[in-house]
Amino acid sequence: MQAINTALCSMGMSGTLFHAPFLSVNPKFNLYGVWERTNNLAEKKYPDIKTFRTLEALLADENIELVVVNTPSITHFDFAKKVILAGKHLVVEKPFTPSAAEAEKLIQLAEEKNVKLSVYHNRRYDSDFRTLRKILHEGLLGKLVEAEFHFDRFVPELSKKAHKEEPTPGVGTLYDLGSHLIDQALVLFGMPKAIFGDLGINRSGSKVVDYFDLKLFYEWGRVILKSSYFVREALPGYVLHGSKGSFIKAKTDVQENCLLAGKIPGTADWGTEPEHERGLLHTEKDGKIIKEEIPSLRGNYMDYYDGIYEAIRNNKPVPVSGAEGMRVIKLIEAAMLSNEQKKVIDL
Repeated sequence: MQAINTALCSMGMSGTLFHAPFLSVNPKFNLYGVWERTNNLAEKKYPDIKTFRTLEALLADENIELVVVNTPSITHFDFAKKVILAGKHLVVEKPFTPSAAEAEKLIQLAEEKNVKLSVYHNRRYDSDFRTLRKILHEGLLGKLVEAEFHFDRFVPELSKKAHKEEPTPGVGTLYDLGSHLIDQALVLFGMPKAIFGDLGINRSGSKVVDYFDLKLFYEWGRVILKSSYFVREALPGYVLHGSKGSFIKAKTDVQENCLLAGKIPGTADWGTEPEHERGLLHTEKDGKIIKEEIPSLRGNYMDYYDGIYEAIRNNKPVPVSGAEGMRVIKLIEAAMLSNEQKKVIDL
């Protein structure tokens, strides 16, 4: 097995929590380098890592095969384009790009240069979402009628990271948290036929969207996606209703909290939710009405990078394609247009 030399474009929260811990313990990868303009944060935890002061210097290193573009979203297009032109494979943090037009250009360029391009939609690998997919796959709810997904927080203060509060393209909770919920809806149900978006700004002094309520219209029913920074008492993360019954599940994947606590991925119990966080299934099965708690499947973001390895070394499909990432951005743009025009937008 030849490990893939990988470099990060940032050692902020994304690099520290969601990329470096997985790349550093996975024998299929070698956490080779990082771009840090002035600091040496990565070297303190990963002494063997190579620090680059410019992106150009990083891209000039022929040992690097894979680059993770995990800088602020406004930079994704420009930096990803440079990575592709350098002939290196790349993972781009969500949201893919601020616009679908930029996403399409990157996809075409990656195809021309024969490099693998993937978007880091890690929430596909959450325990709660995996459990939800299993319930739907087994048809336990009958014909689905309605689904509602929440990604709520209680954070009334503005972020200390200035780039997250500047009203620039790709900024705001619709891009930040909304991209996760939209991607999950697309994975489960495909593209809707229409969308209605209600966007708002609730925090004092905020200049960017920090509330959204989206309604996705399908032939079979509706999918509602919501997020607010003023939810102290969280609602269920997932509520689904079908012709046979309902499934209700809290948003409880443990991986982010474990990473914040400094735990190392790959342990036997990694991504395992506590039993009290089980989802509730109330439905009809084999002619009987049942109401029971459903054990959660394990979450594991490492599965994403295992997929990246297979794509690069064995020419398998990337775990999240550029086209899939672009679909998310198309829905975000349609939601913004809907909010602006106060009407349903046909897709």
